[in-house]
Amino acid sequence: MSVTPGPLALVGSGEYLPQMAPIEAALLAHRAPRYVQLATASAPEGPSVVARWHELGTRQAERLGVEPIIVEVNDRDDADRLDFCDMIRGAGLIYLSGGNPTYLADTLRDTNVWRTIVETWRGGAALAGCSAGAMALGGWVPSLRHPRGGSSPGLGLLPRLGVVPHFDAFAARVPDFLTRIVLPDETAVTVFGIDEETALVGGPTEWTVQGRRSVWQLTRAGRVEFPHDATVSTAP
Repeated sequence: MSVTPGPLALVGSGEYLPQMAPIEAALLAHRAPRYVQLATASAPEGPSVVARWHELGTRQAERLGVEPIIVEVNDRDDADRLDFCDMIRGAGLIYLSGGNPTYLADTLRDTNVWRTIVETWRGGAALAGCSAGAMALGGWVPSLRHPRGGSSPGLGLLPRLGVVPHFDAFAARVPDFLTRIVLPDETAVTVFGIDEETALVGGPTEWTVQGRRSVWQLTRAGRVEFPHDATVSTAP
């Protein structure tokens, strides 16, 4: 019997919040009730921040009636631990939460944990990333604190995709945001701005907008809006 990869979710913000539970519940539907969570992206902010993500994720799993599996990968040594790989296998949903996307990508790239995440997703588990987690799944990670500061490579699961999370918040605070950020070659990478508490769900080429607001395709000529329930197609 052939096995197809599970759904993907690229989330603008709101991981583990009650208002995002319906999206997470749908990702877990008809899958093992094991909610694997990695707060790796927040490790540079210190143990108290990592612990806060673990607490939020555990509460969300309890709301959903599934088992929280906390995989505490804080550095590359952790990311090569085989016992952590064993914890990931059999997941219904694997979730990479927010923080520093470059740190997340650099920590997981070419490690046992990352290979196991991809293997488990290809075996049918859902895989989601929020904010930094969503950014790291693509091939292009912009420096959002310093838009003209360039970019870094992501994990490349979606090599032709780039994500700008919290897009409505950025646009409200920085009206000229689109003219400040240095977008990549549009023939190589498609960039989406994802509003807060909003997600692109599906993938890897056909997606649906879910959540509170909209997703925006960003180009050097401007932006195109995809509202709630819209279908979005992307290159493989």
